[in-house]
Amino acid sequence: MPTPQTILTRKTGAAAFLVFTVNDGGEDAVRDALAGLPGLSTAVGSRAPESALTAIVGIGSQAWDRLFAGPRPKSLRPFTALAGSVHSAPATPGDLLLHVKADRMDLCFEVGQRWTERLGDAVTTVEEVHGFRYFDMRDLIGFVDGTENPVGQEAIDAITVGDEDPDFAGGSYVVTQRYVTDFESWNDLPVPEQENAIGRTKLENIEMDDETKPANSHIALNVVTDDEGNEIDVVRDNMPYGDISGSGEKGTFYIAYSSAPDVSEEMLRQMFIGEPEGNYDRLLDFTTAVSGAQFFVPTRDFLEEQPPAPGPVPETAPEQPDARSDGSLGIGSLR
Repeated sequence: MPTPQTILTRKTGAAAFLVFTVNDGGEDAVRDALAGLPGLSTAVGSRAPESALTAIVGIGSQAWDRLFAGPRPKSLRPFTALAGSVHSAPATPGDLLLHVKADRMDLCFEVGQRWTERLGDAVTTVEEVHGFRYFDMRDLIGFVDGTENPVGQEAIDAITVGDEDPDFAGGSYVVTQRYVTDFESWNDLPVPEQENAIGRTKLENIEMDDETKPANSHIALNVVTDDEGNEIDVVRDNMPYGDISGSGEKGTFYIAYSSAPDVSEEMLRQMFIGEPEGNYDRLLDFTTAVSGAQFFVPTRDFLEEQPPAPGPVPETAPEQPDARSDGSLGIGSLR
């Protein structure tokens, strides 16, 4: 199998998330920057190898055919906007995702700055979020985030495309959303009601049992199972972000990797539409999704040895009369 990009790492102290759109005529510059990202990450990471620096790039559905000829990942599609009875998940522009994480923000900044310099005016930045670790991996609402992530081989299986799409084996799918939290309303909520909204105790980080956990809790609506009742996992790498001043936005940058987008899409459907319909995620009464995009993360080999760029669309030649009517052999039709 080709070498995947390094998605699975220990939890780091910092992350930068950048989403771009590709400008008309910028495709060649983007291809060059994609090819150079693995080497750039390695070079910067060599300055502080203990900091677990990694840089991951994803490519959106609408950009894929502008960048590469040949086959495309079979499940690559745009983010699906959702409109529930109360809350909505918008779809926002996104052709490229750069996810950089390390123990130190200066390393994330260095990779992000150098890569965007290489891209130049080939792209437009539509979102930039700097995430940080908050105490013992808690969200700003005070609850531990990512407790249910799979580990080891289960995590590898959860995020890795396999024989179902052999041209893109070793790749992953990723969905991103930025949430803005209403902390005034959340902090007015008594802790027991906060715990019911999450489905987990706040201090001890213990999940409620099925008899106690409310059906509209965040954890209850994030469970997706297959036809045999087995839970299907994703790997979340969320980070808190925010401005310090009271008037600034703050919340969670949600990012989830998977072997296919179906499971993430089903989780979000359950959260926003409800399961059953109308039984939406109680946490959404306190936090609002303001962005949403979906990408494919190809292997490192793909980035370094890309397929050809798509050629110009050929003009259709005018239809020619059938030469066989005048006795010719009719070889080499121009149609």
